[in-house]
Amino acid sequence: MTERPIPAPGRPVRGSTTGRPLMAALDLLGRRWALRILWELRAGPVGARALRRRCDGMSTSVLYDRLRELAGAGLLTRTDGDAYALSDLGVALGAALEPLDTWSRAWASVAVDERRDA
Repeated sequence: MTERPIPAPGRPVRGSTTGRPLMAALDLLGRRWALRILWELRAGPVGARALRRRCDGMSTSVLYDRLRELAGAGLLTRTDGDAYALSDLGVALGAALEPLDTWSRAWASVAVDERRDA
């Protein structure tokens, strides 16, 4: 399998030949397990083994690929104890996703109501 480059603004990514920053971010975050890893790190640093246990079903190779990509994109750092942690940019991403989380909860309640009425 060919290794895909880390999505970055200004370089072609899925959905954008110009690499618009939003499209580059969505390409990175849309990769399998990327958001789950970021979610698991929101409460503080976690070592790779513990992170893999928290992400049931993730292969070791995918874990390390995602960690490399997220660190390369500036969203993760390594602690002195060799754990992974959100960088300042990663923490800011969490804050930026909060409105989307609020929207998705409203959407979920509407979707549940529509299924109930169907």
